[in-house]
Amino acid sequence: MALPPHVRDDWARTVSSGIIATLKPICRPPSPRKLNPMKLRVGLIGLGSSWQKRHAPVLRAMNDRIEVRGVCEQVSHRAEQAAAAFDARLYHSFRALIRAEDIDAVLMLAPQWYGPLPILAACDSGKAVYCAMALNIDLQSAYKLKKRVEKSGIAFMAELPKRHAPATLRLKELIATHLGNPRLIFCHQRLLVEEEQEHAEPPQGMPMFHMVELVDWCRFVVGNEPSTVTGVAHKAAGGGPYQTDYEMLSLQFAPIEGDGAMPVTAQLSCGHYLPTNWPEAIAFRPPSAMQVSCERGVAFIDFPSTVTWFDSAGRHRESLEADRPVGEQLLDHFFRAVTSLVRRQSDLNDAYRSMAIVLAGRESEAEGRRIELDG
Repeated sequence: MALPPHVRDDWARTVSSGIIATLKPICRPPSPRKLNPMKLRVGLIGLGSSWQKRHAPVLRAMNDRIEVRGVCEQVSHRAEQAAAAFDARLYHSFRALIRAEDIDAVLMLAPQWYGPLPILAACDSGKAVYCAMALNIDLQSAYKLKKRVEKSGIAFMAELPKRHAPATLRLKELIATHLGNPRLIFCHQRLLVEEEQEHAEPPQGMPMFHMVELVDWCRFVVGNEPSTVTGVAHKAAGGGPYQTDYEMLSLQFAPIEGDGAMPVTAQLSCGHYLPTNWPEAIAFRPPSAMQVSCERGVAFIDFPSTVTWFDSAGRHRESLEADRPVGEQLLDHFFRAVTSLVRRQSDLNDAYRSMAIVLAGRESEAEGRRIELDG
């Protein structure tokens, strides 16, 4: 039996509406990507010339735990490339990046013109900070910054890769089991123009980052704090990126009470004294990153994973293969610090202490005297 026209029309409209309602979710524009609660959403502030070789591969390897959501970099073409590579937004203001609701933490990977200001902004917004650079500020400003971070309660991690390197950890084992307590430590690092030419601060003295890292490395190996520091510097004749092309610190470590250990002397130096148009000279016989003379032997560290050591039994060479690169281990520590309930502050204290020692060494060089360090 045929349906009346008005009934047939109502039925057709009902069926058509149901079909359209069913198809609507399929026809909607793509929705924004959903946030994964297991991922740490980060913004990058400053990339630097070593971005492609140093941090970019690590972030790609950790894309299951860390997601790059924003990039702020003063070199525009580098910022655009990084943002495109990680499908991230490009920011022209570090404050806007830090205030973004879909960013949990910031990674400060290279010095920029704004210095420590992003750290203060992160404290105001309650965002965690991973700092891979040393700040060109005086000790009083560093102390105020340290107190501001502690008061905010944010997770803060300073990138100090040398203490986490496989060779360093193996050296600590050898000191405890075979070599005995350290007596003399020598560290020297050559710098290349390509690594430092984009620093935003005026070219006064050697870059703070390298000296801070060397001081922290020695403090970690010795397991104690230095009691005095003496600084020496050589003024550049001109044509280099810094007014000082060589800086040396001599640290005296008092023996640990009741341990029976002898005092330890460490000499740390950082230099930019070979012209870049002498590439063969720069690569010729690079010194060991660290040489340690101990009670029962001596060890040579070639960063990051080779240890050559000698004792009464002769020569021993160990090539250590870590499960993951040092940079990946450091970011994994940061990921755990941010996602755990325990806030990590030890790196902040270590970085501040090492910076204070470097600045005391520069005061020693300027005044021509040895500086006593507070315990």
